[in-house]
Amino acid sequence: MRYTGVHHFQEENGYEIQGAWFPRVTRILDIKAKPGLDHFFREVGDYAVAATIKVKSAEEGTRVHETAEKILVGEKVDIPDEIRPAMDALGAFAKKHSIIVFPEFVERRMWSERYRYAGTIDALAMIRGKVGVLDIKTSNGFYPEFNLQTAAYMSAFQELGVRKAVGCSFAVETRWILRINQHEVCRWCRATKRTKGGRTKVRENGNSSALCASGNGHEWGGIVGDIELREFPNSIHRDTRAFLAAKILWEWENDYWLRQAGYVR
Repeated sequence: MRYTGVHHFQEENGYEIQGAWFPRVTRILDIKAKPGLDHFFREVGDYAVAATIKVKSAEEGTRVHETAEKILVGEKVDIPDEIRPAMDALGAFAKKHSIIVFPEFVERRMWSERYRYAGTIDALAMIRGKVGVLDIKTSNGFYPEFNLQTAAYMSAFQELGVRKAVGCSFAVETRWILRINQHEVCRWCRATKRTKGGRTKVRENGNSSALCASGNGHEWGGIVGDIELREFPNSIHRDTRAFLAAKILWEWENDYWLRQAGYVR
C-alpha cells in the first residue's frame, strides 16, 4: 500500500493509545501469506471482480459481527432477513452452551505495553466456568492466523498494568473461535451451497450421487445456520511466539515509515 505521509501510515496501521502509537494486530498479520485468499483470487480469475466480492464479504461480516454481539449480550436487535438463519442458530447455540459475554468487553480496545501492539477484541466471555477471549469469524472453516490473533489478545491480558487500565479484575484463561455461517444443504447428498459477497460456492459431499455431483441435480433445502465453537488452550505460547515473529517481519517491511513515526521497538 502506498502512503501519502507518516500520518496516513499511522492511521492505516495502528491506534493512538494514552499518547503513544501502537501497530494494529490485524495489520501485523497481513504480513503472513494467506494461501486460501490466493486460491480465492485464482478461482475467480478476475482481480477486480474478486476485490469487489472481498469488499462485499467484509461488509456482510461486519453486519454479522454487530448483530451477533448484541444477541450474545442479550440486547434486543432487529435481525436483517439475509442473516436470520445464522442469528437464530446462534441464539439457540449460546443458550445451549451457557455462553456469558461481558458487555463492557465487547469491541474493546486492548494493547500490549511490553510488545508494543494493539487490537480490538470481539468479546470476553465465560464458557464452562472459564473466562477467555471470544473471537467471531464468518468463514467456512478455521485458519491458522485466527490462533495468532487471539494469542496476541490473550498475551495483552497477561499484563497487569494493561488489565488494570481496562478494568479487567479477573484472569483471562483461554480463547475461543466462534464461527458463524449459514448455507443450504442438498436434500439428497448433503452437499452445501454458501453465498457470500454475492458469490455462490458449492461444497460437494463425498457421498454425492452421480446426479448431484454433476452440479445440476442438487435439490437445495432452506438456508440453515452453521455455528461452531472451538477452544485453543494448549498452543498459546507457540502462537504468541509466532505472532511476535510476524511482528518483527512487519516492522522490517515497514522500517522507513516506522522511523518517520518515531516508533521505538
